[in-house]
Amino acid sequence: MHAESPTRETAGGYPADRLCRVAAVQDGHYWFESRNRLLTWAFDRFFAGAGDFLEVGCGSGFVLQAFRRAFPDLRLTGSDALQPALDIAGARVPDALFIHGRAQDLAPPATIDVAGAFDVLEHIEDDRAVLQRMAAMVRPGGGVMITVPQHRWLWSAADERVYHVRRYRRRELIERVTAAGLQVEYVTSFVSLLLPLMVLSRWRARSASGETRGLDVSPRLNALLTAILSIERRLIVSGVTFAAGGSLLLVARKR
Repeated sequence: MHAESPTRETAGGYPADRLCRVAAVQDGHYWFESRNRLLTWAFDRFFAGAGDFLEVGCGSGFVLQAFRRAFPDLRLTGSDALQPALDIAGARVPDALFIHGRAQDLAPPATIDVAGAFDVLEHIEDDRAVLQRMAAMVRPGGGVMITVPQHRWLWSAADERVYHVRRYRRRELIERVTAAGLQVEYVTSFVSLLLPLMVLSRWRARSASGETRGLDVSPRLNALLTAILSIERRLIVSGVTFAAGGSLLLVARKR
């Protein structure tokens, strides 16, 4: 695999110093932990026989760490445009392979079983190019897993503070994945039970400072939100799909 290394310590406008601050709060955080549990469930449901997994834009390696714990024999690879992110990820998952490069520059052959991009596409202007790259990475019968923030009407200063380019409509994401040559097998919203709280938080006046705002929550509130998302995940596992929510999970396969 080969990728051109970036010349600046940013990825899609995402600065390395912020990533380090986020990495420091991920363990035990209701949102990151709940997303990891949902992702490992989806991987086991749709790609139980996969031998390897590539995470595009792996950041600090928090997802890869969860995959290592859930699937000890899975061969793991992570790519990211930020070398400091790869340094953190390498410490978290020492047996994984890491690639320094932008998502849109990756050019591996079609030998990967599953490729994932989790809250990455919304940071990249040309998300279609990244989806085409991901489709080219996976072998026929393999697949792609994606999460993105949902609902353009939820756009706020909070998105700007985390360097989002867009929030997605469900149909928009499906169309772009299909255009990349993939067949969508599963879509659901998640962080759905917390959607009223998200709407309320965007109505409130916000300061333009404090880039980790929304990540720092009290232990009591964190436990409550974790419990709510645990209930939501049980509903999803039982077959419920949500039409609205803070985020979208999409699973597609290369025929």
